[in-house]
Amino acid sequence: MESVSEFMGAALPWIALGLLLAVLCAKAAIRKKGNKKTEDHGSEGMALGMCLGVALASALHFDIGMGMIVGMALGLLVGSNVTKTGDK
Repeated sequence: MESVSEFMGAALPWIALGLLLAVLCAKAAIRKKGNKKTEDHGSEGMALGMCLGVALASALHFDIGMGMIVGMALGLLVGSNVTKTGDK
């Protein structure tokens, strides 16, 4: 059982970064279609913050759940303060 937790501890940051890339690619595809409904980058900030929080928690050896929650909160805070540019 210890080897499984070691594997998850090593693989989780890479999985989180892979999910981040998938979200960013999906957002880019939606932008190409011209479907712009939101006015800020709150969801992107949450995704980035969660991925970075998990990666930092794994690298610094503290609770991954707390890293995810703090990362999401900080990402939402930063992302909601950045407005999208373009036609409205």
